[in-house]
Amino acid sequence: MKLTLFGSTGGTGKQFIEQALAAGNQVVAFARNPSKISISHERLTIVQGELTDTAAIDRAVSGAEAIICVLGPRPGEDSQSRPLTQGMQNILAAMQKTCVRRLIISSTPSARDPKDLPEFKFKFLVGLIKIAMRPAYEEIVGVARLVRESDTDWTIVRVSMLNNKPGLGKIRAGYLGKKQVGTNLSRADPAGFLLQQINAATWLRQTPAISN
Repeated sequence: MKLTLFGSTGGTGKQFIEQALAAGNQVVAFARNPSKISISHERLTIVQGELTDTAAIDRAVSGAEAIICVLGPRPGEDSQSRPLTQGMQNILAAMQKTCVRRLIISSTPSARDPKDLPEFKFKFLVGLIKIAMRPAYEEIVGVARLVRESDTDWTIVRVSMLNNKPGLGKIRAGYLGKKQVGTNLSRADPAGFLLQQINAATWLRQTPAISN
C-alpha cells in the first residue's frame, strides 16, 4: 500500500516508517526538515514542506491509500496561531481533494471520548497539561474535533506516557476508566498498532486509548 505519514521525524514516526517498509508498503514521509530522516529505502519518498504549504501537502497525500498523522504540539508555540490545528485542516482538505478516505492519527487522553469514565490518573495527567501547557491542550482538542467532524474514515489513537523501552509487541486498547488500559507505552509499539488499523475496521470512527 501507499501510505502518507505526517510527523515522520519524531520517535513514533521513525518507528512507523521502519515497520511500514518492513511490511512491504510504500511510504511518503512529509517533513519540514528531511535531514532528520536517516532511513534510506527505494520505497520511501520524502516530501519537504511546512503544514502551511498546501501544495506540498497535496503532493504528499495524492495517490495514498491511507494517511497517518503522528504530529504533536511543540513547546513554546504561539497559542494564537494553532499550527497543528491549521495543519490538520490542510491535510483534511487535501484528502477531500484527492479522494483519500482512511485517516489514522495519534492523540492523547486530552481528547476525551463519550465512552470514557472518570479515572483519577488520567484526570490528573490531563489537568496538568491543561494548566501547564494550555496551548498544547487546545491543539490536541482542536485537532481531534476536526477529525471527528470530518467525513473521513478516521481512527484517533490516544497514548499517554511514551517510554524508550524495547517494544513488547502487545497492546491493550479500550476506553479510559474501564480498567482496559494503563498509562505507559513503549515508543516502538504504537507504530505497529497504527499500521494494523489501516486495513482493520475494529476501531473505525472510534477513539481508543492504548498502553502496554
